[in-house]
Amino acid sequence: MEQSNLFQSITLHALTKVFADEKPLGEAYTQGSALNGETFAFQVAYTSERLLKNLKVEVESSIGLPVHVRAVGLVPSEMPCYFDHDADVLRTTAGLYPDPLYELENTPVHALPDQWRSLWIHVDLDETVQPGDHEVKVTITSVEGELLATNTFVLNVIPAQLPKQRLIHTEWFHTDCIATQYGVDVFSEAHWALLEKFIGTAVKHGMNMILTPLFTPPLDTAIGGQRPTVQLVDVEVLGDGAYSFGFDRLTRWVAMCRNVGVEYFEFSHLFTQWGAKHAPKIIAKVNGAEQQIFGWNTISTSAEYRSFIDQFLPALDAYIQVNGLSGQSWFHISDEPSQDHLETYMAASEMVRKHLSAYPIMDALSSLEFYEQGLVQRPIPANDHIEPFLRAEVPDLWTYYCCSQDDQVSNRYFNMPSARNRVLGFQLYKFGLQGFLHWGYNFWYTQYSLDQQIDPYRTTDAGCAFPSGDAYLVYPGEAGPVESVRLEVLHQGLQDLRALELLESWIGKAKTVALIEEGLATPITFSEYPRGNGEWLLAARERINQAIAEHCCLTNG
Repeated sequence: MEQSNLFQSITLHALTKVFADEKPLGEAYTQGSALNGETFAFQVAYTSERLLKNLKVEVESSIGLPVHVRAVGLVPSEMPCYFDHDADVLRTTAGLYPDPLYELENTPVHALPDQWRSLWIHVDLDETVQPGDHEVKVTITSVEGELLATNTFVLNVIPAQLPKQRLIHTEWFHTDCIATQYGVDVFSEAHWALLEKFIGTAVKHGMNMILTPLFTPPLDTAIGGQRPTVQLVDVEVLGDGAYSFGFDRLTRWVAMCRNVGVEYFEFSHLFTQWGAKHAPKIIAKVNGAEQQIFGWNTISTSAEYRSFIDQFLPALDAYIQVNGLSGQSWFHISDEPSQDHLETYMAASEMVRKHLSAYPIMDALSSLEFYEQGLVQRPIPANDHIEPFLRAEVPDLWTYYCCSQDDQVSNRYFNMPSARNRVLGFQLYKFGLQGFLHWGYNFWYTQYSLDQQIDPYRTTDAGCAFPSGDAYLVYPGEAGPVESVRLEVLHQGLQDLRALELLESWIGKAKTVALIEEGLATPITFSEYPRGNGEWLLAARERINQAIAEHCCLTNG
């Protein structure tokens, strides 16, 4: 590479986290491969001995498609991890961590003395790209026009199409957080426009299922507390215990989501979190005026709520059938019930299943007993509690992780290596999981939603509740989402999964898994996998790509 004596730069893979106060780990990364339909990314990290402001970044390539450059921003973390974390972390100190990806037209590129920064360069490949090697040259010049650095990356494009994602993937979408953050009325035109942008970004990164708030989701809400009302279904109390339901807003939601590529609708929980003891907040029109009719003061098994469920679910079922949603609709009862909640969950499950037996009902839980007793059709155990479910050969199994999964398993805190985020794709593939769930696509409140006005660029741990990186994958930009390193790396893991499925279609699963695990002393599990900065993972993906390339040559030869 060419560069000024006062300015240093290095080409890095996308799994390197570049901290301001240390030289990036690892060797230069100057070549890689990718398939058609894949988003490929690398980084250019840089530092300077003197302050250089408003640097100019230009990209030349033979790919024939736009190459997108963003600046990797820094955000504070006061709580990078819990005290009992494992050793697979980059650092544990409070400070600035690389995460948001800023558009260059909105964010000037500066080089600060003796600090490192990085640029995130990516390209969305499609079938128009000629197979073979393509140079991507990134030049950085000063505002006066002095050439500071030239970094060249060679991308080999393999003539094979990444197949459609089969995994069902949901990151819980918090409709109310967007209204609060942008100061717009819920379901105003401004709110709808923002919802479409944020959901579109989710879909672009492999999230094909969306949490749909039939009623305000009873999630992360303090007992007796309230979250802003985001209710898609209109309810009217008719008297004599009867109700009528309107689905106009739900219809608009479904149309909007389908327009940006959503495939599955995950209807919000019908009972409160952690035990199914109460009804969610439900607003209805009573004698012409809107008021809350159910909530924390409603026992979940009360006659009033049973009657409501017995009327609402058949009406919703009819709506689903008429609108062609029967194969796309999934339901929840209550999030994360424990063994202590078996009785209340059983009662809630019976109330729901008598109306929704034709639909998949899923819940995040870690006790196999709920499944064995037939209380939940689709259990979603955490990735550190999944082994009993795998041994029981539970069909169509999902997994999830959240703040509690920080011992040996994959996760995506700020302070974790990006490889620990991306390896999930290999794990999901090997064990044939149907879906992956996470609770925080855009949770921008503090824990239990006690504070609903926070700055996600400053408060990254939900008020010292969850390690930074757990609560959200996107930031609120001026007019829409600002993506993150963690979002992009998670998407890379989903692309790995799709590439593995492509190779399996040609050589079978056993040989594909053997190729992943080539040279490893122990097989990959959810807690056992190679650690480090990502070199093993990238090498494994290269082996997969080369096997795909060889098959393409044989097929086309």
